Amino acid sequence: MARFERARGSLVSIVPLFAGLLAGAAALGWLGIPVVSSEGLFVRSHLISGNVPSTPEDPAWEKIPPLTLPLSGQVITRPVWPEPSARALGIRSVHNGIEIAFLLEWQDNTKNDRLTPGTFRDGVAVGLPLGEAPAFFCMGQLDHYINIWHWKADWQSDIDRRAAKAAERKGESGEVRRFEVIPRRASSVEDLVGGGFSTLTSKQSQGRVQGNAVWKDGVWRVVIRRPLASTDPENEAKLEPGRLQAIAFAVWNGENKERNGQKAVAPWFQLSIDPTAKL
Repeated sequence: MARFERARGSLVSIVPLFAGLLAGAAALGWLGIPVVSSEGLFVRSHLISGNVPSTPEDPAWEKIPPLTLPLSGQVITRPVWPEPSARALGIRSVHNGIEIAFLLEWQDNTKNDRLTPGTFRDGVAVGLPLGEAPAFFCMGQLDHYINIWHWKADWQSDIDRRAAKAAERKGESGEVRRFEVIPRRASSVEDLVGGGFSTLTSKQSQGRVQGNAVWKDGVWRVVIRRPLASTDPENEAKLEPGRLQAIAFAVWNGENKERNGQKAVAPWFQLSIDPTAKL
């Protein structure tokens, strides 16, 4: 009888917990924040043949089912940011055994691709631990470093404008040239290493991680890609077909004055890279 009473007491205590979980899920749905099931905790990089898509418009992306991850505010360190504007991040990933690519999509009603005093840029980042053990998802920690790929809208704008200028020069026929100083970028993605707050360091060699982006109808669509093979194992995330590893994401909305630690985050999920034996 005593055992029955204890079991009944445990059941009674669990009922409010489930009720609370259901209420929380309903509230998140009402706020437009997706609820991810246990099956959705895996970000799959699908094996494909041929080149990986390098632009968001590539029709190859339509063959890959998107995974939607919920985003929350960064509340670990000051200044905390409990109310970011981005609530969800759509993710697709492919690889061909040589190169891996991610398509990241999120709603942003304003395009902020210029960084000037008092204004801030849009951005998105992918975080991958260096080594086997996952580090702290925001900036890593001592002895557990993290490799961060930070796409920046203003860097993308610099690259796009420089390309447009080069095309314009090819078509010139005696017209007066307009002069504009545009930074020469190796990529719209900054390749970084972090070992804790205030330790984020830009790698000396840039350009291994490439980016391409389009903003249309209030949605950013960003492609980030990198060769699978690592040339700097100490400072570059290991990416191997058939391997399961941790991955994290962050989104910044410049219009909402988001920068640095003031951002939306999706902490550690699992990245599953299809084995090449499937081909």
